Amino acid sequence: MWRRLKPVLAGVLLFWFSGAAAFGARIAKQSSDSSESQPGPQAPPLTVRSNLVLVPVLVKTKAGEPVFSLTAGDFILTDNGVPQLLRLEPDTDSQPLALAVIVETGGQGAFHLDDYRDLAGVLDAVIGNVPHRVAVVGFDSKPRLEQDFIADIDAAAKAIAALPKGDPGAAILDAVAFGIDLLRNQPPAYRRAVLLFSETMDGRSQTSLEDAIRAVDDTNTTIYSFAFSSTKQAVEHEASKLPGSSSSHDPYPAGGCMSHDPDADPDAHGRRSVQALDCASDLVPPLRVARVAYLAARDGFKRNLPESVAKLTGGEYFGFGNAAKLKASLIRISNDVPNYYILSFRPKSPHPGLHALERLKDRPQLKVSSRKAYWVDEGANPR
Repeated sequence: MWRRLKPVLAGVLLFWFSGAAAFGARIAKQSSDSSESQPGPQAPPLTVRSNLVLVPVLVKTKAGEPVFSLTAGDFILTDNGVPQLLRLEPDTDSQPLALAVIVETGGQGAFHLDDYRDLAGVLDAVIGNVPHRVAVVGFDSKPRLEQDFIADIDAAAKAIAALPKGDPGAAILDAVAFGIDLLRNQPPAYRRAVLLFSETMDGRSQTSLEDAIRAVDDTNTTIYSFAFSSTKQAVEHEASKLPGSSSSHDPYPAGGCMSHDPDADPDAHGRRSVQALDCASDLVPPLRVARVAYLAARDGFKRNLPESVAKLTGGEYFGFGNAAKLKASLIRISNDVPNYYILSFRPKSPHPGLHALERLKDRPQLKVSSRKAYWVDEGANPR
């Protein structure tokens, strides 16, 4: 039946995704042109040495049922507005999995620790019957590695159940960057995923919004977020303190968009790498797509950070208020993980910087989740 959807689906999608670390990516140092030197986890940029980009895609009906039997010809994807020739990767559901479970133990998260006491069974369902490694990260005002990567799911579940109550902080951006850095060191053959349990609003992370967005887009990592609502007072209080939370869209001054004048690009907050992206997207029309995607991601982080990181990576987001709701959502994830399509393409314009991938057309009968961006580092020489 689904083969009859091909005429409908052709032209459906414009997907986003981070660069393919599993196909020859390497870690480079943090850009030296940043004027910020705050402590805390900083996400090193990815230098793409291979020009093969992977795009995980989850397709469901409006009723929430997975759609099978699609081919590469059923999808259309553009890279900064340029259509790409796609290939569908075979047998990706049998690849081993590296999973980082990131749990908020401070702030509002201290009241939800009992919800995580008995997760061994659902973790086993989420991981499936593939080789795997699981790590556990707890965080309050700072992230901590509570359990390094192990194959024993029961031991990982016990580490989650034993997490102690933390301080009043809730540094979600720092914890996500910390978890992604851990996953970078796993074997390239492993798929990478994060389960994030947190409130919706970040509390005083040292990682900037720009670095967090780049960290999310830099690796082949899918994030599944499970969040309980921050209180209204906390949202209002913390939103103004998110790194890089202020924004402005004033025109550039007479000196030009790359001027060293601190007011040349208020959105960059003194960061020359961000200023270069803004400037390039003004001068080169196709890059405006990347600029719009960047601004949308940044604004989304301020409203609901767990939901935004899930959408950026092609993962899924669930709200929960108790252990029963959390487990039900995890079981839904276990049914979705094996059903991802993995598209690949070789970019026609692999210029340095952010590459945005977005949907061409919406089809009301289908729900599509996929990554939204990838980065090519300055100095990379894609083949």
